[in-house]
Amino acid sequence: MAFDWNLVENSVPLLGAGLLTTLKISSLAMLLGLALGGVLGLASMSRSGTLRWLVRAYVDFIRGTPLLIQIFLVYFALPEIGINLPEFWAGVIALALNAAGFLAEIFRAGLNSVEKGQAEAARSIGMRHTQILWHVLLPQSLRSVVPPATNELISLVKGSALLSVISVYELTRAGQAVIAVHFAPFEIFLLIALYYYLTVSALAWLSRWLERRLPAW
Repeated sequence: MAFDWNLVENSVPLLGAGLLTTLKISSLAMLLGLALGGVLGLASMSRSGTLRWLVRAYVDFIRGTPLLIQIFLVYFALPEIGINLPEFWAGVIALALNAAGFLAEIFRAGLNSVEKGQAEAARSIGMRHTQILWHVLLPQSLRSVVPPATNELISLVKGSALLSVISVYELTRAGQAVIAVHFAPFEIFLLIALYYYLTVSALAWLSRWLERRLPAW
């Protein structure tokens, strides 16, 4: 079988449009996931046992169920209770909820990695629990949080391929559309893999760059 270089060349801009959608969805999902995951991570350090249990239940559900099922729940189940989302935003919300579960654990682990003497010293000068979290533990945990948080962004980019099942025109769906017309799966899937590889490599480099520039406490 001859490799069709002309098809690859013609497919580059089409798949580029799909990649742009993938990056938009992943970026929005990561921002929402960071916000929710940060709140959940701080809540997991709360003195309220009920709040800690609720966070643990959410994290266990997210970590214990496949991302594809979570996507189906957002896209197909929410309309049953009157919440109808277009494919793009259903994908963003599903990925964000998934990321929040993992990021909550990342934040919790980062906060716990700070030496306990720091919190005790802050408590001894009269700082409240919330102040200790925001002004002592959180800033010092950033360096340990960045690498796993970037890994979660990489997972989101790769996981976004599952959104093709709900007809989101991201990178994988764009490739499927080209294959349906030209019947050349080898060339297109290889090109899709290259797009994902280059994107993930760029994010990995960004993670190392950020980590080197964060202050070491």
